[in-house]
Amino acid sequence: MTDTVVKAPEDGAGVLATLRATPAPVRALLAGVLVNQLGTFFQAYLVLFLTARGFTSAQAGWALGVYGAGLVVGLLAGGALGDRLGPRPTTLLSMAGSAVLLPTVLYLHQYAAVLVVVALVGATTQLFRPAASAMLATHTAKHRRVMIFAVYRLVQNIGATTAPLLGALLVAVSYDLLYWVEAASTAAFAVLAVFLFPRGHGEHAPEGQDRGGYLPVLRDRRYTLFLLAMFLNVFVYVQYVAVLPLAMRSAGLATGWYAAMLSLNGFMVVAFELLMTKVTQRRPPRYVAAAGFLLLAIGHSLYGFQWGVVWFVAGTVVWSLAELIGGPTMFAFPALAAPEELLSRYQGAAQAMYGLGTVLGPVCGVALWLALGPPVWWVFGLISLAGLGAAWSGMRRVGAAHES
Repeated sequence: MTDTVVKAPEDGAGVLATLRATPAPVRALLAGVLVNQLGTFFQAYLVLFLTARGFTSAQAGWALGVYGAGLVVGLLAGGALGDRLGPRPTTLLSMAGSAVLLPTVLYLHQYAAVLVVVALVGATTQLFRPAASAMLATHTAKHRRVMIFAVYRLVQNIGATTAPLLGALLVAVSYDLLYWVEAASTAAFAVLAVFLFPRGHGEHAPEGQDRGGYLPVLRDRRYTLFLLAMFLNVFVYVQYVAVLPLAMRSAGLATGWYAAMLSLNGFMVVAFELLMTKVTQRRPPRYVAAAGFLLLAIGHSLYGFQWGVVWFVAGTVVWSLAELIGGPTMFAFPALAAPEELLSRYQGAAQAMYGLGTVLGPVCGVALWLALGPPVWWVFGLISLAGLGAAWSGMRRVGAAHES
């Protein structure tokens, strides 16, 4: 099927028009996610917390890996629960469970017990995400879905940028305060869900369909190619926190230059992503995704030359463009491709691939860096091009869905 672009209604799908048309449950969701993200410290400070409590660096590293595994399991389980229960019960289970589990790690001294709780925290904190994404889709007109996911990403980015700074202030007092504040932020999100989320359950599945499984998702062969593209995209993207600092140090650059690259990326995404989405939401998703993958490949490949700080700045600008161009469309695509009764599972599968990429990407990336040195960036460029091929084939059936 060829790509088609359907013109948006006259009221448009710009930022302000989308926000004005956003119903109360979606505004509550965005507010809840912001509150939750501002108080998300567990993963960022887990290694420091555990080593401060006397565990070894190796033990802390394994705990971080266990957290990542729990994250992937939580996203998959959340997709099934979202379709079965709906967004309100799933979010309550996720946030209430997290509020109880988060402070528990403060009072454990056996390493095995710590790992169990860390895995459970990783899972419970992610349960709500597929249902939340499905809720965004079902309460937003199709021609506004890419834009509302861009707003959702902006809220997450603001929280993710601010939370480490707030966490540093709390750690200066105590780790007890850090994790109790995070528990309070998840409880606040739960309260918002109780009073402002829709009370209805998920849509009833067709007769004979397995409501809890992922087989219906995996039978969609084009969507599985999209899932592969999502994984490869994240696998390459996360190298900015894994290999980039090593590469800049190897090039003789001070740590401050690495911090500057992170700040440059954050500024570009926050400042320009919504404006760019006004344009990209009107284009067929696979063209937008292809542009993102191509820019990601070019940006990382530029790092491979290591001809001074200017090339690192240029590479960062290019892959940051990839993120702000392709990110909203990649995150919105499951909502455009999924049957209504499978929305949460399609979202859960995509987000699980995202989580898997964040877990495997740094481990494999550092190993490749140690084996290959600077040319590893050209390997990441080739992986990005492989992701482009998967996205081009997997996303071709859906045009820019600009229908009310």
